[in-house]
Amino acid sequence: MVYVTLPTEKQYRRLPFYLAMEEFVARELPAQDYFFIWQVEPTVIFGRNQLVDTEVDVDFCRAHDIQFYRRKSGGGCVFADRSNLMLSYITPTTNVNFTFNRYMLMVEDALQRLGVDARTSGRNDILIGGKKVSGNAFYHIPGRSIVHGTMLYDTNLDYMLNATTPSAVKLRSKGVESVRQHITTLCNHISLTIDGLKEHLRSVLCNETVVLTADDVSAIELLEQQYYDDDFIYGNNPAASLSLVERIEGVGEFCVSLDVKEGRIRKVVLAGDFFIIGDLDSMLLDKLKGAEYSRAGIEAALAGVDLSAVIMNLKKEQLINLLI
Repeated sequence: MVYVTLPTEKQYRRLPFYLAMEEFVARELPAQDYFFIWQVEPTVIFGRNQLVDTEVDVDFCRAHDIQFYRRKSGGGCVFADRSNLMLSYITPTTNVNFTFNRYMLMVEDALQRLGVDARTSGRNDILIGGKKVSGNAFYHIPGRSIVHGTMLYDTNLDYMLNATTPSAVKLRSKGVESVRQHITTLCNHISLTIDGLKEHLRSVLCNETVVLTADDVSAIELLEQQYYDDDFIYGNNPAASLSLVERIEGVGEFCVSLDVKEGRIRKVVLAGDFFIIGDLDSMLLDKLKGAEYSRAGIEAALAGVDLSAVIMNLKKEQLINLLI
């Protein structure tokens, strides 16, 4: 695998630069496996399908100079700071399960080489002693898959606990009463410094290096601007006549908003930390518009639709039960 570096390391870059860097590598570099590690000032990153108002304590973030941005991958809300490593993996392999599992196992193996009993768990976590040390997400662009994740080394837990607002549904699903009970940090399990950990991950996972050019950096900075758009960050929090929050085991948490009039669905909005692997609008949501709001009506609207090709691991019966 090829490690990607910048021509000069600017001390402080905002998170959207690195999200744009992933895109640039995926779109512009030859088809190979690439990896890089990055760090940011305190930042909350929430998933493509999440609602900022339900995931981020915006007032706390603004009061404590914590930035917050939306990413293009699915999954849940995470906190990062300079005591936390962010990992990016770009590959030409587009098989979702193969790509995700391969990456998770590579990181698991790298941690186990340090004598840590790291284990992959659930959809997207790596655990040590049953506690989360790494969470990961992915998305596609044509011909490429991008996987990125956190690696908790010694993060500011007070900021993490107050800047993000995980739902009670999510916490109950993990069998814990608070985020603090669910996470651990690597500094409690290894003797390496954070820089030593970075070097270890790079040496274990990569055998080549590519250095981007100044022109590459300029192109990344142009891509970066899309992440600062208010419409992208905040999205549309829809008005709804029916709404609910529920978790489907092995799939994720769903925040469902339904606009129903005269017994027919006018609009459905699905937000949450699930992973999208197909076109959510054309393959699912558009098909529900105008459908009779009943089990039979929704079944008819979704006839022939393979929901597992739209949202990872989702079965049709699960979605219908959720909507009804």
